[in-house]
Amino acid sequence: MTQEPGTGSARLDGKVALVAGATRGAGRGIAVELGAAGATVYVTGRTTRARRSEYDRPETIEDTADLVTAAGGRGIAVPTDHLDPAQVKALVDRIATEQGRLDVLVNDIWGGENLFAWDTPVWEHDLDDGLRLLRLAVETHAVTSHHALPLLLRNPGGLVVEMTDGTAEYNRDNYRVSFFYDLAKSSVLRMGFALGQELGPRGATALALTPGWLRSEIMLGHFGVTEENWRDALEQVPHFAISETPFYVGRAVAALAADPEVARWNGQSTSSGALAQVYGFTDVDGSRPDAWRYLVEVQDPGKPADASSYR
Repeated sequence: MTQEPGTGSARLDGKVALVAGATRGAGRGIAVELGAAGATVYVTGRTTRARRSEYDRPETIEDTADLVTAAGGRGIAVPTDHLDPAQVKALVDRIATEQGRLDVLVNDIWGGENLFAWDTPVWEHDLDDGLRLLRLAVETHAVTSHHALPLLLRNPGGLVVEMTDGTAEYNRDNYRVSFFYDLAKSSVLRMGFALGQELGPRGATALALTPGWLRSEIMLGHFGVTEENWRDALEQVPHFAISETPFYVGRAVAALAADPEVARWNGQSTSSGALAQVYGFTDVDGSRPDAWRYLVEVQDPGKPADASSYR
């Protein structure tokens, strides 16, 4: 098998992937890198060129599909609200009709960026926002897995990646932002474990995966920078030096999907930085950020920002 330079992963020609929640951020990076490895990638989300979600941002699933195709794969955009089981069933039925298989499912649906408050106890947090966040971040993953896994199990070797924020080890020992955020991200970690128990004996693999500090479109906008000048944000937030592009975790997923021994990860929690050490891929700048080790060893203890030994 041939490998793509800098990715550390073999080709995925003939493979079919569904990246649920691929409008922007990690989902877009994952879809593009799967496409770069030759996969056919169905990308879903609620923001299209004709209609925006409540985020009211310019990124669209059609743009993501175009990027997948430009990278060398085949991108197919399907507008889908993953809280609507009928829409998800129709999506999976379409993939079954058009492709007859599903090899990779990435549950990256989130949508809660504007729904959580930092360091706000549950009794002070807006209840409607918190419950909406849980529906978007947890229920959507369950609905998608319910409908998509029978198709994924038609062929041995399928892969399910549950995208979250934080490793199981880190989130076990650290309070994450607020009650609802903490619960959502920990629930998705547990999904990776539970699906591993159900899929492993049936010839498939499931795991939970987290990027590090992601230079998503929203994060770059929050700091008033672009990918080209992102280091300017270090004046405001020096620890942002450990950040990574969405393509880094995308390469992690592509490496997993191409690994004939991917079952070794079944039920586990891991990160883009940890997988880079195993598979040898890099971020687009040639570095290998290890954000979660950096958080534990540098940021959380209050040491001065210095990512030089962590990327």
